[in-house]
Amino acid sequence: MTNATSEKVALLIGASRGLGLAMATEYVTRGWQVIATVRGAGRTQLHDLAESSGGRLTVEKVDITVPAQVAALHRRVADMRFDLLFVNAGISNGDLEVNDVSTETFHRVMVTNALSPMRVVEAFQDVVTPAGTIGVMSSRQGSITLNDNAGYEVYRASKSALNQLMRSFAARHVDDPRTLLLISPGWVRTELGGPSALLTIDESVPGVVDTIEKHVGEGGLHFLDYRDQIVPW
Repeated sequence: MTNATSEKVALLIGASRGLGLAMATEYVTRGWQVIATVRGAGRTQLHDLAESSGGRLTVEKVDITVPAQVAALHRRVADMRFDLLFVNAGISNGDLEVNDVSTETFHRVMVTNALSPMRVVEAFQDVVTPAGTIGVMSSRQGSITLNDNAGYEVYRASKSALNQLMRSFAARHVDDPRTLLLISPGWVRTELGGPSALLTIDESVPGVVDTIEKHVGEGGLHFLDYRDQIVPW
């Protein structure tokens, strides 16, 4: 698989529904070529989008918690070059205090929300152009500074861990010209965010994409929200 045009190309990991699907839709609408992934084998709305995209969207399959699948996807796209790599991954164990969370659940949340996205960043950094952007979906709840009301403790911890791992990645690549982004989409009405969330997907995602675009070529690591506001660590 190789780039056939000079159009901007995005690799979106985790786009079968919710925020990821909306991001894929937004980038296709803006004229990008997009490769976006689903985790399972069933048909999703992303497949429907691909059929109506006029060839702008290709669907790939990967479960990022399975290293062999991550490596296989990398082999399939190794000849391509992407202007954007964005990893969208997040599960919650519900609003439980840490002492009520099983070790198995803690492990699953941390592997899905922190370790696996960073494994994707590490594995796919070589297919992102020198002027490109590497981003991951974080959360305001990952901010230690802003944690003044507890709640969703393990989910918060997983997003804080993701932020720290991205900061370590940035420290190891201090001379890398690419822009690194941690994006908080706001509290959005998705399966993860729940029906009481403040924002609709349509109120969040265009801002997420605008924020990513605003920082193209800037370099460095930035923790920002969908309004392009700095989120404190």
